[in-house]
Order: sequence, then structure tokens, then C-alpha cells
Amino acid sequence: MSSKQNAFTDIIPVSYETTERLACYEKMLIEWNEKFNLVAPSTLPHIWSRHFLDSAQLMQFIPDRAVTLADMGAGAGFPGLVLAILAKGTERDLHIYEIESTNKKADFLQAVTDELKLKVTIRRERIEDIRDLKADVVTARALKALPELLKYANYLINKDTTCIFPKGQAVADELTQASKYWTFTSEIHPSRSDDSGSVLILTNLRYKTHR
Repeated sequence: MSSKQNAFTDIIPVSYETTERLACYEKMLIEWNEKFNLVAPSTLPHIWSRHFLDSAQLMQFIPDRAVTLADMGAGAGFPGLVLAILAKGTERDLHIYEIESTNKKADFLQAVTDELKLKVTIRRERIEDIRDLKADVVTARALKALPELLKYANYLINKDTTCIFPKGQAVADELTQASKYWTFTSEIHPSRSDDSGSVLILTNLRYKTHR
């Protein structure tokens, strides 16, 4: 394994087969990115730390009971495809829905899903147009600030849904703003990929009825 892969597996222990699947994903992302600019080119040398580790760290927060996960604004597949690869490596029964309305990005997600035979469904729709999916877990990475993020999540949650969001330094302010419209139970965990980042866990989400 490369030094970057070793640094990843030192933090997120995974099987050789899982590492190989992630390496295949990396190769495909680099190739596709030359044509479609799926992620900022400056981040490509740091795929394992910036994208893979940032995504993989969310796995520990997914409840054991969860069997469906919706990744909002999936983009190039972070965190959803990484979580699907980890789930495949442990034979965990977790079906991931990648919600991405941009066709080129959705094409890439489908190509990786097919190549690695992942338990993933690509939803080529806007989040607000989805009416037939209520997920056990909802994730999103670098999509919106929390108040707007929860507006989108509201289309996908039920009373037992857990929301897992990587966040930056402004997480406390975002929670304050979101609490004007929502009640929830929150946990903040330090990020394992970014010293200034965090992982936000929300449960018991309820929209406040304003009169």
C-alpha cells in the first residue's frame, strides 16, 4: 500500500479488499475529473485524507439498526460511496441512496457503483422532488449551512432518522440558527480528518410549528 493508504488505514482499519476498492474509486475519480471537474483539482493529491477519511469517519456513528442511508447532494460520492465501500467490506446490510440531480455527476456515481458492485441506488432528482424515500440515516457533506440543510433533510426523515453531517468551525452558530425552527438532540464529535472540523449528529428532529 502507498503511504497515503497506510495513513488512512492507521485511523480507519479496513481489509485489503476494501483498500483496493477505495483505490479503484480513486483511480476512476482522477480519470473522470479530467473531463468533468467533479472535485477541485487541488484536492486530488489529498483524496485519502481529505475525501476518504472525512467520509469514512461517519461510519462509526451510523446506528446498528440502520438499513437505509440518503446522501444529499452526493456530488462525487462523498460520503455516500465511501460508506457503501466500507459497508460492503463488512457485509453490513446498508442500502445507500445517492441523491444527485447533475447528470455528469450521477453518471460517475453509477459508473463507480457498477464497477465495485455496491449496494447503492442513484437518484437523479432534486431533493425536494423526492416523495418515496424515508431514510434511517441522512448525510450531506459541504452542501449547505445547517438551517437550510434541515429544510432539505425534512423530505427524507421520519421520527427515528439520524442525521450525520461533517461540519466546520461554525457548527455552534449553525446549531443556534437551526434551533429557531427545529427541536433536536445534538452531539458534536471532533473530526478525525480536520483539526478544526467536527461531526454533528442530530436525532429526535421535529420542526417547530410557528403561529
